[in-house]
Amino acid sequence: MSDHLNLLSDLIAKAKAAGADAADAVLAAGTSLSVSRRLGQTEHVERAEGRDLGLRVFVGQRAAMVSSSSVDPAGFQALVERAVAMARVIPEDRYAGLADTMRPPEPDTLDLDDPSEPSAEALIERAAKAEEAAMAVPGVTNSEGADAGYGRSEVVLVTSAGFAGRRTGTSHSISATALAGVGTDMQRDYDYHSVAHLSDLDDPTEIGRSAGERAIRRLNPTRPQTAKLPVIYDPRVAGSLLGHLTGAINGASVARGTTFLKDKMGQRIFTPGIYIHDDPRRVRGPRSKMFDGEGTPTKARALIEDGILTTWLLDSRSARQLGLVSTGHAARGTGGPPSPSATNLYLAAGTQTPEELMADIKLGLYITELIGMGVNGLTGDYSRGAAGFMIRDGVLAEPVAEITVAGHLNDIFASLTPANDLRFRRGTDSSTVRVEGMTMAGA
Repeated sequence: MSDHLNLLSDLIAKAKAAGADAADAVLAAGTSLSVSRRLGQTEHVERAEGRDLGLRVFVGQRAAMVSSSSVDPAGFQALVERAVAMARVIPEDRYAGLADTMRPPEPDTLDLDDPSEPSAEALIERAAKAEEAAMAVPGVTNSEGADAGYGRSEVVLVTSAGFAGRRTGTSHSISATALAGVGTDMQRDYDYHSVAHLSDLDDPTEIGRSAGERAIRRLNPTRPQTAKLPVIYDPRVAGSLLGHLTGAINGASVARGTTFLKDKMGQRIFTPGIYIHDDPRRVRGPRSKMFDGEGTPTKARALIEDGILTTWLLDSRSARQLGLVSTGHAARGTGGPPSPSATNLYLAAGTQTPEELMADIKLGLYITELIGMGVNGLTGDYSRGAAGFMIRDGVLAEPVAEITVAGHLNDIFASLTPANDLRFRRGTDSSTVRVEGMTMAGA
């Protein structure tokens, strides 16, 4: 820890000496180990280690950023001279500057760092178990393989205003992809899980079995007739709707006026009883952090409270543009400036089971896969390729593919109903959700 903090402190001092009025530096270091296995053979074992450095300098209201994959202090002087020279010729930005909301880092209570590191042999065994379980499902005819991985990351942030913070985290993951059927009738599906601590990781056998069973269920899909009907989103794809929401309330988009929700602050955009939370301080959460990419403390908050939009996602620059205060959502890498981004995002669970949610649907669609990115953040128009199952008389029926679902995000949000099956498994989590009156384009 002290080595990296001292390195960045030295870099900041050199930037100030070279003519910068203010500066911040971020270092990202990581180690990863991954294996891939297919049809009983280990195809790939890779270990990677790296450190990257990013320096941002301010000369008056001008800002420039440079990055380097070398963390050698011998190159710091050239790095800061290049950054300061760039800043002096860039147009002024009256919203540029270090965050006014940075605070000294608090003790880290998020439990993101698993001290154990698996061997390559242990990862191979996990991948083998997952693939063998997938291939054992009756009807599975082939495999696209199984992957197991481990990673450890460290992020250090130092600013000329006196902030110095560090966070570390680990990840353990397992995935499997199975194929069912033969020839042009072949179908594929997958399952995966990723966690900070190995003790929380799903059994590889369960992941493999799930992938195989999902592939089997997709065999012999039909292409239904075009219709307007209720749509149920499986939890695996329902989180995408939350992603469209956070894109629309991103402070940078709001400041530019390039979002269909730009005038909706304080208004009801979901039905009463809907709550959507962002919780950067969830213990062992995949995107948890005590401070954001500018040193602002993070805080759990409801983005949607009882159906009402309560906040934008703001970093310091977008906050200044809108005359507001950063919400601690600045995210950054080493190659670019901070920008707003959500953390551990989730839709609060409803009261009905998924079965109850679809019980009254005479004809509907249950989506398990979405394809493409046909969503217009400026207008809110929504159109995406999809696959899944028809719903007939309240239960799942035949599989369907090669269809498109379309609507408008305002209408989707306003008619969204969550089920009670929320599980925290990803950075964005949702239960099963129901949306009314969407257009399904098929045959």
